[in-house]
Amino acid sequence: MSASVEEVRPQTAILSRAQRPGEETAYVSPPVVRSRPQTLLAVPVGACIALAIHFLVPKREVVPPTHYYPLILSVMLGLGVLGAALHPFFAGLRKWMRQMCPILGVATVTAAVWELATSCFGLLPLPYFPGPEGVFGSLVSDRSLLFDSTWHSLVLLISGYALGVAIALITGVTIGWFAHARYWGMPLLKIVGPIPATAWIPLAMVLSPSALFSAIGLIALAVWFPVTMLTASGISNTRASYLDVARTLGAGQAYLIFRVAIPAALPNLFIGLFMGLGTSFLTLVVAETVGVKSGLGWYVSWAQGWAEYGKVYGALIIMAAFFSTIMT
Repeated sequence: MSASVEEVRPQTAILSRAQRPGEETAYVSPPVVRSRPQTLLAVPVGACIALAIHFLVPKREVVPPTHYYPLILSVMLGLGVLGAALHPFFAGLRKWMRQMCPILGVATVTAAVWELATSCFGLLPLPYFPGPEGVFGSLVSDRSLLFDSTWHSLVLLISGYALGVAIALITGVTIGWFAHARYWGMPLLKIVGPIPATAWIPLAMVLSPSALFSAIGLIALAVWFPVTMLTASGISNTRASYLDVARTLGAGQAYLIFRVAIPAALPNLFIGLFMGLGTSFLTLVVAETVGVKSGLGWYVSWAQGWAEYGKVYGALIIMAAFFSTIMT
């Protein structure tokens, strides 16, 4: 008993010293979390390594000097040093640097290894694997055509995706709610759905009056299956208690569908939209390489036909940035 009393007394004394009646509590600022030096120096060190390799190691690849690649590295070096100097004064900058500096540092070192393996030592066969100087030069020299191709791909993707989602919502709600529609619709989904949309390209080119319409239809088909399946699953798995309460309060069938079942199925619906977006990217690129005369897929096929592999990899970089931006 005495031991427990002795344990309580110091805690009471600490509380009484921390705040007494009539006294204001002093504000203690939270400690500043400082980043580790290796985190702050990741980008400058990686940029210095890449610049040293670019200027000091002899090149085997004959590429017209564009200076865009060393310019990008120099900008990264300057921004890395500036961020390391200013990060103690800005909490947002400090948090961003802790998260992104290791990734950017690894990216610059990867670019340096890429240049060593291609332009310097020729470990990867040329011209199929150009160095970073050639790729960045192609990005800048063909920027107008790349911008036009990206715009056409975006328009085509939005058109096909919107059409597929609209049809999928109708079929998904119908199959999920009505028993007769589910009886006849589920076998069709199980037969047609697993077939990749790209497998329908020969038939689409024959049936469609133009390559543009066939590409839109293929993208819509790629989106339709996952959105329909998950929407129908969400509608059919709506809790019976929700429906019973709504019916007790006098809700009609339209109210049950649009105000109860569809909101309950939204988690499944959003998963289907995300999955459909991923499949639409693949279908978009394949459809553009086959028949459409514009877009990023067409640009890759056209550049490959002329053995301009720097432009091919530049278009792949644009695709990665384009698709990842849409996904996030």
